[in-house]
Amino acid sequence: MQQQVDPTKLMNDFFAAIEFMQRYPQATGKVGITGFCYGGGVSNAAAVAYPELACAVPFYGRQAPTADVAKIEAPLLLHFAELDNRINEGWPPYEAALKDNNKVYEAYIYPRVNHGFHNDST
Repeated sequence: MQQQVDPTKLMNDFFAAIEFMQRYPQATGKVGITGFCYGGGVSNAAAVAYPELACAVPFYGRQAPTADVAKIEAPLLLHFAELDNRINEGWPPYEAALKDNNKVYEAYIYPRVNHGFHNDST
C-alpha cells in the first residue's frame, strides 16, 4: 500500500501536522517529533524542514541527506539497531556531517537487534 502513495503528498501531510501543532491554541507552540522506521525518516526530514522543532527522535529511520544537515537546529536523539545494515550504512556519513556542523545529538546503537526492535511484533 505504501508504494501506491505519493511520497511528496505523504510528507506534506506529516508536515501539515507539525504546522497544526505549532499554532494549536491549547499548546505551547513547541513541537517535537518521533517516528519509527518510515516515521524515523520523517523525523529526520522534519528536523531539516523545521529548524524550530524542539527535538527530533528517530528510531531506525533513513537519515537526512548530509548536504541538508546544516539546516538542522533541533537536538536529535537517534536510535539504531546494530543488525540493521540497510539503515546503518547511512549512519557514518550522517554522523560525520552532524559533527562537522556542530549539531547537538545523541545516538544509541542497540546491540544484537534488528530493524523494528522497538515493536514487539517484529
